[in-house]
Amino acid sequence: MQDDTTAPTGGVDWATDTNEQCIVDAAGAVLKRANTVGDAAGIRQLVAAFTRHGVAQVAIERPDGPVVEALLSAGLQVVIIAPRQVKHLRTRYGSAGNKDDRFDAYVLADVLRTDGHRLTPLQPDSAQTLALRAAVRARTDLVQTRVALCNQLRAHLRVVFPAAVGLFADLDSPISLTFLTRFATADAAAWLTHRRLGAWLAANRYSGRTPTRVLLERLQTGPDGLHGGDGAAAGHTTAAYVATLKAVHAQIHALDTHIHEQLALHPDAAIFQTLPRAGVVRAAKLLVEIGDARGRFPPKPPSPRSPAPRRPPAPPAAITS
Repeated sequence: MQDDTTAPTGGVDWATDTNEQCIVDAAGAVLKRANTVGDAAGIRQLVAAFTRHGVAQVAIERPDGPVVEALLSAGLQVVIIAPRQVKHLRTRYGSAGNKDDRFDAYVLADVLRTDGHRLTPLQPDSAQTLALRAAVRARTDLVQTRVALCNQLRAHLRVVFPAAVGLFADLDSPISLTFLTRFATADAAAWLTHRRLGAWLAANRYSGRTPTRVLLERLQTGPDGLHGGDGAAAGHTTAAYVATLKAVHAQIHALDTHIHEQLALHPDAAIFQTLPRAGVVRAAKLLVEIGDARGRFPPKPPSPRSPAPRRPPAPPAAITS
C-alpha cells in the first residue's frame, strides 16, 4: 500500500438504500465513482473497491452504522466530516450549495486529500460501548413508539370513550392501562359505583391522590361515547392499543434493567454518573454518544491568566510636627 501522502483518498455519501462512492488520487483526479446498494453485498463491494485502489483513508458524514463498521474492519482509517461542514465546503468547488449525493462523495474524498492532516481519524469504540449504545438507542426507539401509540389511543378514546382520557394523570400509566383492560367501553364503566370503583382501586393498589368520588364523577360527567354494538366493536380496538402499549412498556423496562447492568460494568460509568442530574439512562446516553474516543472532543484551551490587579498606592502618612 502507498504511504498516506500519495495514497488515494475515498469519500462515501451514506444513505439508507444506497451509498455514493468516490476515489481521488493524490493530484485530485477522480479514479472511481460508484453507487452501491446499502445491503451487506453492496457494502462489501464498496469496501473492496477502496482496498483495490490502495485507499488508506475514507471520509464519511456519520460516525457509526454498517458502512463505518465495515470500513474499520477492513483496516481503513475513517474520518468524520459533519454534514454541516460538507454544506459549507461545497462552495470551495463552486457548487451552489444544493445537496447532491454524487458530488458530496467527491467533496468528502477531495477534502480528505487536501486537509487530511488537520482531521483526526475515528477511533473505534469498545465492545462494551457498542453494546450499551445498541441498548440505549433501542430504548429511545421504543419510547418514541410508546408516545405514538399513546397519542393514537387518546385520539381513539376521544371518540369512543372520552371520559377515560382524563381519568388518570397519564393515559399510558400502569393504572390507566389496567383500567382500560377491565373497562374498555363506556358501557363496561357504567357498571361502576362508588363502592365498586373503590374496591377495584384498592385491589389494583392505586397510589394516586385523587379520591374515588372524583374519579367516579369524571366517568359519569364526561362526554358521551359509543354504546351498544358500536361501543363493543370499538372496545376491541381499545384492547389492541392497550395490549400493545403494555408490551412496549415491558420491553422498555427490560432495557432499563439491561442498561443499568451494562453501565455499572462500563469503566467510564463513574465519569458520567457524577454529572449533575445524570440518572442511569441519561448517563448511559451521554456515554454512548460521546464514545470512547475522547480525542474527538479536545478540551478548550485554558485562557491566559490575567495579571493580578495592582494595589493602589497607600495614602501618604500624615506629617506631624
